[in-house]
Amino acid sequence: MARRLDTQLDRLTRKSAGRRSQTKTERKRGRYVQSRVPKGKVTDLAFDATFRAAAPYQKERDTSELALALEKSDLREKVRVRRAANLILFAVDASWSMAVAERMEATKGAIMSLLTDAYQRRDRVGLIVFNKNDSNLVLQPTNSVQLAKQALADIAVGGKTPLSAGLMMAYDVFRQEAYTHPDVMPMLILLTDGAGNVSLSDMPPQQEAHRISELIKELGVRSVVINMEHAAFDQGLAKLLAEKLDAPCHTLEDLRADTLYQTVLGELDNQ
Repeated sequence: MARRLDTQLDRLTRKSAGRRSQTKTERKRGRYVQSRVPKGKVTDLAFDATFRAAAPYQKERDTSELALALEKSDLREKVRVRRAANLILFAVDASWSMAVAERMEATKGAIMSLLTDAYQRRDRVGLIVFNKNDSNLVLQPTNSVQLAKQALADIAVGGKTPLSAGLMMAYDVFRQEAYTHPDVMPMLILLTDGAGNVSLSDMPPQQEAHRISELIKELGVRSVVINMEHAAFDQGLAKLLAEKLDAPCHTLEDLRADTLYQTVLGELDNQ
């Protein structure tokens, strides 16, 4: 775990079934996929696996009064998987740049495609936009296409790049979701060039953004960084941020809604 720094950031505090991603569950629900030797008390006995484990030893055991002689070492418990809903949270740098209009249109298109696709899977999608000196949760996590259309209708762009504020808001959303929807599998899609220039504390902007990224990683959030810097001017800042998030870093020179949508789907399928 990364060492916590003595700044105001360190005064901050940290399951809904779906059909796309699978996760192991300790509950007696979900599809039985395999068995295992129990580590403690057995609460979900796998009868078939237990019988198979005991079968080779029946000649050595007293079965005069039993059809099958079982011992504690024979016991096996079920391993189940269930479909877990995803929370896909976009955090988009809307500070002024040549590509800002295309960036926002691609993001909006990807969100609408994901919501349409996620309707039967109970996935939810949210959107954070950061620019000027602040960040805004433009779209609360939702599976409503209609709510998304209303929220995405008009988003202001331009100004500075408060990367830390956007990451901090994402951290807060994920932390809250961990309490209210503890089974949800969280994913952050961060669209930025990685060059933050506004701080929340007295830390330098880049150092602060990296620290918050480590906090997001510690929550168990899976992240994907979309590097929005032009290849000719790329200083590797987005890639460095991705490393702090333990995330892949994609470069989409021709950013379109369909390519961003397919990138997100590809990452979901790899979970």
